[in-house]
Amino acid sequence: MTIKVEMVTVDCPDAYALADWWSRQTGGKVVGKRGDEFIMVEAGAEGGTTLGFQQVTEPTPGKNRLHVDVSAPDRDLEVQRLLTEGALEVARHETPGFTWVVLSDPEGNQFCVSQAG
Repeated sequence: MTIKVEMVTVDCPDAYALADWWSRQTGGKVVGKRGDEFIMVEAGAEGGTTLGFQQVTEPTPGKNRLHVDVSAPDRDLEVQRLLTEGALEVARHETPGFTWVVLSDPEGNQFCVSQAG
């Protein structure tokens, strides 16, 4: 038996604002909500990964243990666009044959941007 990842969920103080930010960044759309405290975004093309944003009263302490990795045809151009949209640069990393940039969204959740392909 195997499992299928259906959604990646982020705890956040303002689910609506963060869902809106991520939908704009991925070209996705809000596809549903459960009550007033849980919003879902279908990221990217139809059938893409679903991101969930769950409103919580207490922020998660420290660095998030799970993060989203995204890629773009032109990583540096995309990083600049994301920074203009309110992301913050955390770090840059390089291993032989692979480089990526760690950013954080407006609520401090870290994610990585790499070069597609």
